Amino acid sequence: MTTQSTLQKELWVNQLLENFYPNSSFLEYAKDFSPLVEYNAINMAEAGLDPEVLINNTTYPIKVTQRVDTPVKIELDLFETENTLVRRPEAIEYSYDQLESVLMGHRNSLRARTAEKAAHAFAPKADGVFTPVVRTSGEKAGNRLRMTIEDVLALKERFDDANIPYEGRFLVLNPRHLSDLILFDVKAFKDITDIVNGEPKRFAGFNILQTSITPFYDNVTGEKVDFTAKKSATSTFCSFAFHRDEVMKADGDVFMYAKENDPEERGTIIGFDKRFIALPIRNKGIGAIVSTLPTE
Repeated sequence: MTTQSTLQKELWVNQLLENFYPNSSFLEYAKDFSPLVEYNAINMAEAGLDPEVLINNTTYPIKVTQRVDTPVKIELDLFETENTLVRRPEAIEYSYDQLESVLMGHRNSLRARTAEKAAHAFAPKADGVFTPVVRTSGEKAGNRLRMTIEDVLALKERFDDANIPYEGRFLVLNPRHLSDLILFDVKAFKDITDIVNGEPKRFAGFNILQTSITPFYDNVTGEKVDFTAKKSATSTFCSFAFHRDEVMKADGDVFMYAKENDPEERGTIIGFDKRFIALPIRNKGIGAIVSTLPTE
């Protein structure tokens, strides 16, 4: 029988992390910087300027320029679950189904919150040459304009203009934008976000995924709303895009807290910490299609 000192935390943590990034998650397709994590931080260097390329040069010696890299330390965010009271954990540890049922809530909460933070990070702050932000231009639907195929193609052309490589582009659709495309052509788009043989389907050069936790933009300024800011009357949702070589994720420590055999609760109280960060690597090759709120 499991005693107070032998609760198998490693078993619980390993089960929590199982399938943490399913194939349908956009985080599955970000570069994994986890091997670079030390003490829940990433120490790296921001690369200096690339050298100029001379064509048919006739002037020698060729100029020598020293590249200066800037040290960067990235601290991983700390995500904490609220505690759960577990009755008779010694029985649960020997039953996969019971263990999974207890952990499901913690895994789902951590998965959703880390993905929400990552989605916000992957969407650009504002429109730019290498961070295109396109506005929807379709017919009015409630208080917004629907997404159109032309909007997706406009984002594609902005990626093309920025010389973002064709392979490895992803468009993560908000479900309401997916509905807009399905309304336009049910046959073409009703299964567009399905994963087939482990790979997303493609449209307009993008691998298509979906998530309901896309960030918000301000309809007036066109800028992304801060992650912790409250939604306002001018806040509007988006779909976002990225190139898989331009975004990263990193996992750090996962720790399980347990107050075992609590005499008042007649059970064990558990909770989890997880260290995680997701960011654009160079603030390049990321974009968004933002729902337009009509001003009329």
